[in-house]
Amino acid sequence: MSAVRALFVPLIVLAAGIPVAAHHSFAAFDRAKEVTLTGIVREVQWNNPHAWIQVLVTDAKGKQTEWGFECGSPNMMARTGWSRTTVKSGDKVTIVGNPLKDGRPNASLVRITLPDGRVLGPGDAPPPRQIK
Repeated sequence: MSAVRALFVPLIVLAAGIPVAAHHSFAAFDRAKEVTLTGIVREVQWNNPHAWIQVLVTDAKGKQTEWGFECGSPNMMARTGWSRTTVKSGDKVTIVGNPLKDGRPNASLVRITLPDGRVLGPGDAPPPRQIK
């Protein structure tokens, strides 16, 4: 019986840690910097654990770069005014994000200005209600 325990106890401990390790932090993004870009939405990935918006940005020389913007979870985004169809492929948007520290064209979404002028945030938890 003790041999069985010796085998299964470590496996149970390791398995218990997997869900915790599966979620990542935003430590790769430089929260002290912001990039503001205007471009055309190529794709919206409305998936857990975080939604992504892929934007094609053309620089002054005509070079096109695809930027990925990581958002909150679809559930949290819905609570702050987003829906699956808020942003669509082909939309021209202005988007602000905290860029990756390593310089690759990805960022954590700060806010996005939609074609109709609405401005939405990343889908973080809504601010607490004021109690009177």
